[in-house]
Formats: sequence, C-alpha cells, structure tokens
Amino acid sequence: MKRHVLLYYPCLLLLLVFLFMASLAYGAVSIPFGQVVDILLGKGAEKIAWQNIVLQSRFPQAVTAWMAGASLATSGLLLQTLFRNPLAGPSILGISDGANLGVAAVMLYFGGSLTQLTAWQISGYLSVVLAAFAGACIILGIIIYFSGKVKSNVMLLIIGIMIGYLASSCISILNYYASVDNVHAYVMWGLGNFSGVSLVQLPFFVLCSFIGLLFAALLIKPLNALLLGELYAANLGVRIKRIRFFLLVCTGLLTATMTAFCGPISFIGLAVPHMARLLLGSSNHTHLVPVTMLSGSCIALLCNILTVLPGSNTVLPLNAITPLLGAPVIIYVIVNRKNIQYFN
Repeated sequence: MKRHVLLYYPCLLLLLVFLFMASLAYGAVSIPFGQVVDILLGKGAEKIAWQNIVLQSRFPQAVTAWMAGASLATSGLLLQTLFRNPLAGPSILGISDGANLGVAAVMLYFGGSLTQLTAWQISGYLSVVLAAFAGACIILGIIIYFSGKVKSNVMLLIIGIMIGYLASSCISILNYYASVDNVHAYVMWGLGNFSGVSLVQLPFFVLCSFIGLLFAALLIKPLNALLLGELYAANLGVRIKRIRFFLLVCTGLLTATMTAFCGPISFIGLAVPHMARLLLGSSNHTHLVPVTMLSGSCIALLCNILTVLPGSNTVLPLNAITPLLGAPVIIYVIVNRKNIQYFN
C-alpha cells in the first residue's frame, strides 16, 4: 500500500470540514464565523435571525450537499465500472429522466399537487419529491427487468438510453400543453439546488443516502473483479447477473433520492470519479470508492458556496456552476483517454 494514498484521506477530510463550515458561514447574509460556531455549540447568537439562518437553512443545505455529492459521485463510479465506459453517469440509464417525468407530471399536469390523484391532502414540495421518487423507481424497475433478459451490458446501456429518450419525449409533450407559470416552475426545479431539504426531511434524506453508500462500499470486491472483465470475474466466482442487479439497485436508490430532493444535478456523477482516479493513479476500488465519496462531497460543497455571488444577494442556479468544474475534467478525459488506464 502506497503511503501517499493514505495521505489523501486526512487531506480530503480536512477539506471537507473546511468547506462544510464555509457553507455555514458564507451566504447572502453575512454572519461572523465565531457566531456560527457559537450557534452550532448551542450558545445562541447575537441575532435570532442568524440562528434561524444557520440552523434552519444553511445547516440542512450543507448536509444535503455533502450527501448528494458523495451519492452522485459514487453512482457515476459504479456505472462506469459496470459498463466499462468512462463517460457513463447517473443519468445514463434513464433513472434521472424518470424522476424528471414524475415531477413534470405533477408540476405541468396536476398543477403542483397530487391531491386530486389521491385521497390525501398532498401538495407543494412533498408532491414533487414523491413524484420524482416514484418516477425514478418505475424506470429502475424497468431497467432491472431488462437486466434479467439482456446479457450484454452494452445492450442494457442502449435500452436505458432509449427509455430516457421516451421519458424526455413525454416531458416535451407535457411542456407543450402546460401553462407558462407551470413551465417556469418546472424549469426552475430543473436547475437543481441543495436548499430543498428541510430540517424535518433531513433525517430521511441522510438515511436513504447512507444506505446507498454503505451498499456501494460492500460491493468493492466484485467491482475490482469486474475490472478484469466479466469472463474473468465469472471465473473468480462472481455472479455477474446478481452483482449487476445489486449495482443497479444501489445506483437507482442514490440517483432517485438525489433527484427527488435536489433536482437533476449535472456533471458531479460524471466528472468526480475521474478526478478520484487521476488523484490516486489507480482503479483499485478499495481506495477509489471512499476517495470518490469524499471528493464528491467536497466538490458539491464547493459548488454550493460558488452559487452565492460575492457582495450581493444573488444566488445562481446550481447547474450553472457544476459544468464549470465538471466540463474541463471530461474534456481532459476525452483528449487523454489513451494515456489513462481506467479499467486495468
């Protein structure tokens, strides 16, 4: 084991803590860092408004960015290994498109409420979350069904892409017949944000994320075996169909949860695994999985900070920031693909 690899863990953890505290202290409203620490320690603050901002807004937002970054990056890594494709990401199987379709149905057709569809009074943001999760789970179920019918990962990848196109087509039809206000609301949701998870919803969000990440950590050994190819992995005793099923379920849970609560977030799941590989210089998942999780959290927290323009109250959409960090990485990967050993 190389010593320099072990040094990445404390460095990334320190960076993660720094960015997390920076997310609590930096925002549209200026709050002294000392006051933020006092609020976290339960000592109160000079202004009640500061305490409400930190505990009710910035803290759940920072935790959401932490978990969402780790989840999306891990999803991208699992899919890139499964399909042996460095350009695979969480949206490639149509799971994100299924969540988008669920939200589009609620916002564009039902006017933002599921009340008329059920006997319960379900409205507002809860309707959006439930619709996104249901849409993602339906698409995941379809993908899992085809995974048992199709032996080739390439064919399964193509099926996922085609399902994504079908979902996008349905969204376009809903957009065409929707009112201007509903279309605007849907477009704003599609820009992504980490501020949609309230303090009450945070435990459920963290639990779903933690289960998915723990599941991914348990798949490290079969992931390393898949690096050798499916035939070699099968000779080593890896049950390919079962592992593919587990990988799809894990990726589906993480992607569905993140898209439901945060909207479709671009580039983090696609770019961060490459950052981790370039950092480690290896595709060994024993270190690649935890480093990808930590790197994803750091990148998401950094993007969350960059959405606030210095010296103003303007907050940019999250998906206006993530391509600035992710696109250069993907371009570098495409240009230098022959010189980078991803699956060895």
